[in-house]
Amino acid sequence: MTRLPSFAAASLLAALSIVGCTSTPPVATTGWETLIDGNTGLNNWSSIGGGNWRAQDGAIVADNKLSSDSAYLVTHNPYKDFQIRTEFWVTSDTNSGIYMRCADVRPITDRTCYEANIFDRRPDPAFGTGAVVHLAKVVPMPKAAGKWNTYDITVKGNRITVMLNGVKTAEVEDSRRASGPIALEYAGGVVKFRKFQIRQL
Repeated sequence: MTRLPSFAAASLLAALSIVGCTSTPPVATTGWETLIDGNTGLNNWSSIGGGNWRAQDGAIVADNKLSSDSAYLVTHNPYKDFQIRTEFWVTSDTNSGIYMRCADVRPITDRTCYEANIFDRRPDPAFGTGAVVHLAKVVPMPKAAGKWNTYDITVKGNRITVMLNGVKTAEVEDSRRASGPIALEYAGGVVKFRKFQIRQL
C-alpha cells in the first residue's frame, strides 16, 4: 500500500476538515415557482380593484388606490396544496395580507379566502399581523412595520401554518376551501412584496 508523505497527509486532512466545516448547505430550489422577482414585474398577476401596483427596485409596490375598495393582485392559476415564501415591507398604517384558496375573486374577502394578515393596527389585534383571520389568533401580535419581514406559509390538506420571521405565529385546521388562486391585498399605507415564491406540495 502506498503511503503519503507526512506533509501531504496533513494537507489532505486539513482540506477535509475545511470541507466538513462548511456552513449550511445550499437551500433546495426544486419545484419553486417565482412569481415576484426583479425581472417579471406584474406578469404573473392580474390586478383587481384599482390599486397602483407597480414594479420598483426589485419589488411590487402599492401606496394608493382609486376607490375605497381594497385592491388585489391575483395569481393566474389556482393552487391546492402549497408552500409560499416571500418578503414584505410595510408602514405602520398598512392594511394588507396574503389571501389563499380563494373561492371567488369578485369579490375577494377574508370570508371567501384564507388570509395570512399584515395589519399592525388592526382594531382586534388577535387577528392582526401573523394571524389567519377569523381562524387562528396571534397573541401577542408581532409588529412588522418599517423593516423587511419574511412569511413562510404552508397550506396542505386541512392545515394552514404561518411562520413570520422564522417564528410560528398561527396554525389551524379548516376544510371549507380546497383550492383557489392566491391574492395580495392593498387596503392602505404602503406595501412592498419581493422574492415571492410558491411550491406545490
